[in-house]
Amino acid sequence: MKLPAAMVAVCCLVGAARADDAMPDSLTGAKGDPARGRGIVASRQLGLCLLCHSGPFPEERFQGNLAPDLTGAGKRWSEGQLRLRIVDSTRLNAATIMPAYHRTEGLVRVAPAWRGKPVLSAQQIEDVVAFLMTLKD
Repeated sequence: MKLPAAMVAVCCLVGAARADDAMPDSLTGAKGDPARGRGIVASRQLGLCLLCHSGPFPEERFQGNLAPDLTGAGKRWSEGQLRLRIVDSTRLNAATIMPAYHRTEGLVRVAPAWRGKPVLSAQQIEDVVAFLMTLKD
């Protein structure tokens, strides 16, 4: 029967909570800085978020359309749900195209300079989560 699979897909799209869809604890033990998080999200060298996502960044041209719009992210998902999606979205969707920003094990085709290193530090993850939580509209 395909109905349960369709319901799960819809629940994931609208951010419905499940016991295993969040990482509730901060990676650093502290809240992040939303201003620094905004800089990471908008950066074309660091976060690269706008290659796939769009959002409330009127000064940024050429925003992506492959992934959900970040507008309202803080209303759609909890802090823990956002953190898990950034740290390792493959834990929710094995076929995702979103990079695992804080996972270092089990990756393939990683450039030698990046092997064993996360794309974003724990502090940077927390800063991005703090910024995305401000996006309530």
